[in-house]
Amino acid sequence: MDPTRFKIFKYVARSVLDPNQEEAISMASSSSLTPPPVPIELHVRNREKLLSSIRHHLSHSSRPLHGFVLLQGGDEQNRYDTDHVDVFRQESYFAYLFGVREPGFYGAIDIATGKSILFSPRLPAEYAVWLGEIKPLSYFKERYMVSVACYTDEITKVLQDECQASGKPLLFLLHGLNTDSDNFSKPADFQGIDNFDTDLTTLHPILTECRVIKSDLELALIQFANDISSEAHVEVMRNVRAGMYEYQLESIFLHHTYMYGGCRHCSYTCICATGGNSAVLHYGHAAAPNDRTLEDGDLALLDMGAEYNFYGSDITCSYPVNGKFTSDQSLIYNAVLDAHNAVISTLKPGVSWVDMHKLAEKVILESLKREGILDGNVDDMMVERLGAVFMPHGLGHLLGIDTHDPGGYLKGPERINEPGLKSLRTTREMQEGMVITVEPGCYFIDALLVPAMGSPNTTKFFNHAAVGRFKGFGGVRIESDVLITANGCKNMTKVPREIGEIEAVMAGAPWPLDRAS
Repeated sequence: MDPTRFKIFKYVARSVLDPNQEEAISMASSSSLTPPPVPIELHVRNREKLLSSIRHHLSHSSRPLHGFVLLQGGDEQNRYDTDHVDVFRQESYFAYLFGVREPGFYGAIDIATGKSILFSPRLPAEYAVWLGEIKPLSYFKERYMVSVACYTDEITKVLQDECQASGKPLLFLLHGLNTDSDNFSKPADFQGIDNFDTDLTTLHPILTECRVIKSDLELALIQFANDISSEAHVEVMRNVRAGMYEYQLESIFLHHTYMYGGCRHCSYTCICATGGNSAVLHYGHAAAPNDRTLEDGDLALLDMGAEYNFYGSDITCSYPVNGKFTSDQSLIYNAVLDAHNAVISTLKPGVSWVDMHKLAEKVILESLKREGILDGNVDDMMVERLGAVFMPHGLGHLLGIDTHDPGGYLKGPERINEPGLKSLRTTREMQEGMVITVEPGCYFIDALLVPAMGSPNTTKFFNHAAVGRFKGFGGVRIESDVLITANGCKNMTKVPREIGEIEAVMAGAPWPLDRAS
């Protein structure tokens, strides 16, 4: 082992850990993975998919097959009024179609000819001094496999010259609601747009639906994001000890995915919740920044996923920081694991996501009843939506270029306004090629338990003394990323799940376990 590995991390650790704990994080990590090459052909195929879909839509609407799809990429953002520029990450729809990593670009697709046009910002000469070589247009044409590359100050002239129809050229702009954020996508805007007719309604649902079903090239990137994130979760599992800070678990994960996976970005803010924090569903934000000290006996809930070339992962592992489950921790963990496994064994095309959510709820309620925490008829509990008391979030969400990939409510059933079900990010039936997270959980949240235990409709279901035993327990969530296949599904996530597997890995066993030994 190289003795200089993790020198800085060990230095920081000495301020919070005793020598025995320090030894646990001094081990150098390694990886069996190599970041795969990213074929730009992926984005070419995405453009072809969109072109086919929008032409099909226009033909069936008896509309002419002309006009341009026009998207505006993202711009760099300064930190408030300072000159500090945050690390840029491309706008997701633009990334899907063009794969461009630089800011300030526009992209167009000619519906009549299929020609793709990339518009680069015209950079000042000083750029070469401070930020590096100014790439010629030919570089972008070749790198991103487009038909033509021009400058952004040429958009009006180029599109007018390319237009083969009479009258003002028509632009199909991206404008639609993201049902996870309730924010609207930003339609492209540029100087000279008044010289064009614009359509703000056609593109968004068509392009969003294209993103719902993943190609083999997309799946390869999502699989790598899962592989490196799974490996990083195991690395955290091997090194966690009481006395560490939550943010040190985050640090191990971020280091591993960047060092060995080339993942500069995370799919979302890491949730490293221990003890009672594990009942806070979106812990890790600025007001709760993964800063608690781990205590012996704590349960850790670690929700972390890396992003590779725009495509993400979303994985949650739950386990005791001391490496040994107590009987109560085992009880709740196995209830959630049974729900997780029941859903994955049932998923296939045509299955309703609402039914999968209810299945997870029912399995958890049955486990809680079997262990004496709840009492009564489980079907009656389902009618009263008792499952939402223990699992207030939805079962999962579509995954792709965004952690919460769009398309959940694009078509099909509307959102259900009932506890738990109203938090579902989709109510669609499953289709081959979808990637969706399966993330059941069971939490002991006073803000939900106290009203439910006091309600005349639900108090009868609770063994109040048994529930009291779990005050401050926190929660368990188990999350895997799943691909819907022709006849079932494939779990893309590769982490220890069974209690025996987790305890073995935390005790030093290799992963995957050597089943022959």
